[in-house]
Amino acid sequence: MNYKYLIIGGGMAAHSAIGGIRGIDNEGSIGMFTGETDPPYDRPHLSKGLWTKGESLNDIWRDMNSDSVDLHLRTLITSIDITNKSVIDDIGKTYTYEKLLVATGGTPRRLPFGSDHIIYFRTAEDYRALRTLTDTQQRFLVIGGGFIGSEIASSLRQNGKEVIMVFPENGVGANIYPNDLSNFMNEYFADNGVEVFANHSITDIQSADRCLTATLESSTGSQTITVDGVVAGLGIDPNISLAKNAGLKVGDGIIADENLSAAPDIFVAGDVVNYYNPALERRIRVEHEDSANVTGTHAGKAMAGETAPFTNIPYFWSDSFKLGYEAMGHMDSSMDMVSDWNEEFKEGVVYYLEGTRVRGVLLWNVWDRWGPAGEIIESMGPFNADNVKGHIQ
Repeated sequence: MNYKYLIIGGGMAAHSAIGGIRGIDNEGSIGMFTGETDPPYDRPHLSKGLWTKGESLNDIWRDMNSDSVDLHLRTLITSIDITNKSVIDDIGKTYTYEKLLVATGGTPRRLPFGSDHIIYFRTAEDYRALRTLTDTQQRFLVIGGGFIGSEIASSLRQNGKEVIMVFPENGVGANIYPNDLSNFMNEYFADNGVEVFANHSITDIQSADRCLTATLESSTGSQTITVDGVVAGLGIDPNISLAKNAGLKVGDGIIADENLSAAPDIFVAGDVVNYYNPALERRIRVEHEDSANVTGTHAGKAMAGETAPFTNIPYFWSDSFKLGYEAMGHMDSSMDMVSDWNEEFKEGVVYYLEGTRVRGVLLWNVWDRWGPAGEIIESMGPFNADNVKGHIQ
């Protein structure tokens, strides 16, 4: 079967690409192929609103009824033939295309043990599994202190569960927060009833007597804890093997040009796309909702013939209990960071400097200021620790 537009992937980026295509071409045939059992949905709800805002699973599904798309669920594309502009699925069936989008996302990183007992939280299936477990069980181990780990720990605790949070870094969000803010977040989670084990690693998980026993290691020795369920948020690895085997250039993701194209008539979007961002003056790969939506839409438009450089500055947001943030740009706790607090650790702005440029902005409990955040990132400055404060109120 031939499709004018063939999409590999069924996530937010893939769905957004349909909107990009249909904004230009209402007639061209579209085929979407995904290994998931579910149609496209809004992934952030899985760790946020479905637990804390009274949302229903029925609220997360994206509209697939109005765009005339052939949706192939539980169907993995196993190879791409660039020369013949075709793909083969996992039962050996061949499909041809005029334009191809690779939006293959990523795979959760896993521990080398306990695979049958750990929910690596990423999909709607994972949400269902954890929600079912919470119906009957009370005590949960969350492995990871980053984006997903902190959200899941917060959500479980707000649903009345006992939560133990374990991670090897010094503090919650240590990879992006300033050290003092990260340490505060350890105390904040503890004050909200989460048992926090910073600077600890999980080295084993065993099942016995209908419970799970986890072994924790730190510089001071080892100990065991008993829980009813284990959830892990250890980041993802981009799914690049399909593209690599097809001869596309890969690295940290699939390498794309300024139009999000990896080769003639082949485009990339979502967690897997690696592109050059002119405002940040570097190649980046972003794993957040906004990036999935905007890269998907841009790639869809490009597939339908509307090419333009992709210059969007990445944006994301998160909540933990009553604290939350919006963030833009490139953030890394190894950068020079300038904190500008209205109320220390409760409300303020953190600027991430690289030389005399602001590369990232963390809006901590400061909302709807991403416009000024983008402006300062695009500005040439020069900025330093003294003159950057006060730019965003």
